[in-house]
Amino acid sequence: MIEVTWVGVETPTREQCRIAQDRVGVLIDGRIEQGDDTWAYTLQATPGWEFRGLDIRSADRVLTVRRTTGVWTVDGVARTDLQAALEVDLSASPISNTLPIRRLGLEIGDSADIVTAYVRVPELVVAPDPQRYTRTGVREYLYESRDSDFRRLVTVDDRGLVLEYPGLFTRE
Repeated sequence: MIEVTWVGVETPTREQCRIAQDRVGVLIDGRIEQGDDTWAYTLQATPGWEFRGLDIRSADRVLTVRRTTGVWTVDGVARTDLQAALEVDLSASPISNTLPIRRLGLEIGDSADIVTAYVRVPELVVAPDPQRYTRTGVREYLYESRDSDFRRLVTVDDRGLVLEYPGLFTRE
């Protein structure tokens, strides 16, 4: 089991998460605190870091996102607008970056365009979000939004977990 803590830079948050991986899959349990607000989440993925499920809980809401054989559901309702997505991107957590980094296995200089199911926190709204990852170094990835001019050079450890996401997150 791996335990990590991130703090928000622009938005003051603190996240603690535990990551367990075995031959059955990956299970991530996390807790994000921002002022008086708290979100707890559980994320499941395959052993190859392919997204399967996310449950996120706040004081007054639970959001359930699932991907099974290419079919996405949000709170039990099919979402065809997410069909191209392979990952979930939880706006309040850098753990989301680990999913495509681990799944894609890019070589230095390679890039990949992906679509994510972007979960906006605190609203808990889900929408498709096109992105690009380019591996620029042994532990560096250029993240680019494909529908805005947002881009950041993200530094990760040897497990693909974010160390520094400039302006957004840093690891304690």
